[in-house]
Amino acid sequence: HRGCLPRQQYYIPRMFSSSVLRIARASASYPAVGRVSISAARRTVAASPAVSPSPAATSSDAPPSVFDKIVKITVIDPSGARRVIPAYVGQTLYDACSTSNVDLGPSSIGSPQQKVRSSTWTEPLYGEGATSGFDHVILQSGNKGVQLVEPPHSNEIKMLEVYWDDDEIFPESRLASQVEISKDMDGLVVYVPDRIVDDIP
Repeated sequence: HRGCLPRQQYYIPRMFSSSVLRIARASASYPAVGRVSISAARRTVAASPAVSPSPAATSSDAPPSVFDKIVKITVIDPSGARRVIPAYVGQTLYDACSTSNVDLGPSSIGSPQQKVRSSTWTEPLYGEGATSGFDHVILQSGNKGVQLVEPPHSNEIKMLEVYWDDDEIFPESRLASQVEISKDMDGLVVYVPDRIVDDIP
């Protein structure tokens, strides 16, 4: 059948089989060479120092997670019932309560009047500030996040005084829509006073 195959296709298998035969004969003639090479390789690996992992591999720093931006807040309603809700860092206390179906009444939807950027710079934002005082809450005074939160602006104080009586306002009183959640507010306790009527036509 050799005449049926082209000359090139006939010689390629023949050359390959010849190479295999030469390798097999050499292995049979020197059987100790393979064993010596394997033994030497094993000794080299055993003597090699262990490779220490890179600092990046041993670092305990985990990749960022969404849970790093979530804090837990305890809300106490007028009946004394407690409820723990999640809150995202950067959102308002009102939005956090609204997401968890905690009714605080209508929101004070005015844009902020200013924003404290540092101890030496307060950026004016020219917003109208609080426009109502329905979403009154009382914050836990001992929480670190409350101590660091931006103090109420004049418009917020005015709305609290317009909508609530003097004996209902405390130093910790705030409008929930004007309080921004921070990481330090984890574990904050928020008391919700009795709602005032907000559905008068």
